[in-house]
Amino acid sequence: MTLRRQHLRTPGFTIIEIMVSLAIFGLIVAAVYSSWMAIVRGAQVGRKAAADAQRSRIAVRTLEDSLTAARCFAIDVTNYAFVAENGDTPYLSFVAKLSSSFPRSGRFGDFDVRRVTFSLEPGPDSSRQLVLRQNPVSMDMDIDEKEHPIVLAPNVKDFKMQFWDGQSKDLQDDWTQTNQLPREVQIVLSLEGNRTTSGKPVVHDVAIVVAPPSVIVQPGWQGGGAIPPQGGPPVPTPTQNPTQNPTPTPQISR
Repeated sequence: MTLRRQHLRTPGFTIIEIMVSLAIFGLIVAAVYSSWMAIVRGAQVGRKAAADAQRSRIAVRTLEDSLTAARCFAIDVTNYAFVAENGDTPYLSFVAKLSSSFPRSGRFGDFDVRRVTFSLEPGPDSSRQLVLRQNPVSMDMDIDEKEHPIVLAPNVKDFKMQFWDGQSKDLQDDWTQTNQLPREVQIVLSLEGNRTTSGKPVVHDVAIVVAPPSVIVQPGWQGGGAIPPQGGPPVPTPTQNPTQNPTPTPQISR
């Protein structure tokens, strides 16, 4: 009598089945990882775009607030000169009566009449940035303000200004009448944003038009002599003797 031994087959997976399962699991993990990285990159781009937009709004608001509060006194043209220059190193400098909410006002206390200087200077990674420095009128700028200005906007490609000339009735790139305030100032900030697939940054322009106070305060007005008494003849406003040498343009610290 022949006895046949029955071999019982234990349940399990073959090597091929395990390899196929691992391959499918790897594809699922790769898909999840790529989706997660796309979400992370999109969030980073969104945060950077929001930060750049906020920076540009702060820069524009600071320029507008200071220009609309500009002051100029004919009795002290040296300290109240309106100086601007375009080119490779553009800057804008003038005196304004600033509010307590203006950036860094708490540092200057009661000195609310200050000279503000906006300039385009080198920044990190070969970029350029728009910075702001301040100093009270007739006072020198301290070393801390010189070395640590307020960075209003990073990654600025260009900072251009134009000024309305009342005589030519046109916009001018240069403002040579430092003893007067322009009737209108147009400013264009060219900001570098996120980079494209080719690696080049996207440049967008932010333009503003500001009309600062256009009347210079004459010496007689400041002392009250140019305001005629009620019912009396007008009092002439003192003017500069044309034979005198013009007041030199002050050197602005940047």
